Amino acid sequence: MADRTQPLGFAGWAGIAVTAAIPVLIGATGLAVVLSAEGGRGLSASDWAAIHFTIWQAILSALLSVGLAIPVARALARRRFWGRETLITMLGAPFLLPVIVAVFGLLAIFGRGGILNAGLVALGAEPISIFGLQGVVLAHVFLNLPLATRLLLQGWHTIPSERFRLAASLNMGPGAIFRHLEIPMLVRAVPPAALIIFVMCTTSFAVALTLGGGPRATTVELAIYQAVRFDFDLTRAAMLSVVQLVITGTLALMALKWAATPGFGKGFDRPPERWDGRDWLRVFLDVTLIAAAAAFLIAPMAAVFVRGLGGIAALPDAVWMSAAWSLVVATVSTSIVLSAALVIALASARFRSGARWIESTALLAIAASPLVVGTGLFIIVFPFVEPSRLALPVTALVNALVTLPFVLRVLIPAVRDAETAYGPLADSLGLTGFARLRVLILPRIRRPLGFSAGLAAALSMGDLGVVALFADPETATLPLQLYRLMGAYRMDEAAGASLLLLGLSFLLFWACDLGGRLGA
Repeated sequence: MADRTQPLGFAGWAGIAVTAAIPVLIGATGLAVVLSAEGGRGLSASDWAAIHFTIWQAILSALLSVGLAIPVARALARRRFWGRETLITMLGAPFLLPVIVAVFGLLAIFGRGGILNAGLVALGAEPISIFGLQGVVLAHVFLNLPLATRLLLQGWHTIPSERFRLAASLNMGPGAIFRHLEIPMLVRAVPPAALIIFVMCTTSFAVALTLGGGPRATTVELAIYQAVRFDFDLTRAAMLSVVQLVITGTLALMALKWAATPGFGKGFDRPPERWDGRDWLRVFLDVTLIAAAAAFLIAPMAAVFVRGLGGIAALPDAVWMSAAWSLVVATVSTSIVLSAALVIALASARFRSGARWIESTALLAIAASPLVVGTGLFIIVFPFVEPSRLALPVTALVNALVTLPFVLRVLIPAVRDAETAYGPLADSLGLTGFARLRVLILPRIRRPLGFSAGLAAALSMGDLGVVALFADPETATLPLQLYRLMGAYRMDEAAGASLLLLGLSFLLFWACDLGGRLGA
């Protein structure tokens, strides 16, 4: 078996089976929607408007997120200050932040009754509206600016410190360093980051549901929801889902190909020392950029915390019941995604010639519409059981599918490193099967496994997607209950529910991450 590090075993074959099940699940559910549709119809004017708005807002969101992240990441790359590592860690918080909570925080700052409009009215100026294109783009920038900053900051870390030392020995100024070192790095790092953010913005649902929704501010994902939820027009939903799959699938493959471009080469892993930008003007600009980005990201979360403290004690029983259902869904979803990701990572580490194919399959989950997958599952089970009874199990399964690519990006390198370093020794000892997993793999991947569990649990806890289609009032999750409170203008209760959802999401992440680090 020249293409394998060792015989695949049960876990390896299970990983290949799970990998193959991903496109089968997506294809089967999409086919169920298409077969339920009626032929002979095309896209209407409103459908083309939704496609145009989806692409336009995703372009604006990606360009603004990456365009603002470039100077912020550059400032963080060349400055050392107390609390820098904490600030960089906090840049990951909006990624874990439930989208509906982020929307509530943005409304508290930029909404009609928010802090910004209160200040504008006090100054005699006209208030601004957060609803429509500007609100959707603002929310996407808030959610994706930290991700873009982290991705580009990693790009700066790929420039060996020896390059900066050589630039200093040649008396190169900040402009020359930017031209000869940083621009070549950005040419490699910016396109995949922008494409990833573009794909995420095209499949965004909760943002468009709460801040868009009008005839001129409807995304394809929201149009699919409206076609299924209000009209049960499967023909329209099927056509829109095909359009969305083509858009996101094409761009996801482009991001994967672009990310494989070569870099600067190896260095000696010395901490980079930056001699450029030490004059007071550039120091002032970097400090201002870092402070502004931190304020933009912290203010909405702080608003959620301040407004929610007064309302969390008076929450109705329905909210607490929804929180319990959300915890159940998050637990089930996390168990599914960790089991699937672990066997896929084992198969990738043991099957060299198929490793690239196994990893690339995860992109299908990014490109697929969660609403289409959920709709297809309900169409399949409709002849046998009432769909609302399976709202929570289907939500858990779809959440696991959506979070699988992120978990795989963490677990695959960890499992591969463990097999590369200790696999030959385990082979010589005849360590196979469950014993190999227990003795070799799991102890070596406890940290990334705990981080992955926390990531999956937090993302599932805050998801507002499939459950919005078919859940009844008795089985609503906490994000759905929060959306209903906001729609009913019960803002005090919504503030308390937002804080509860925020706290539970970060608590799940912290507990799982801490569990992975203890005794590792």
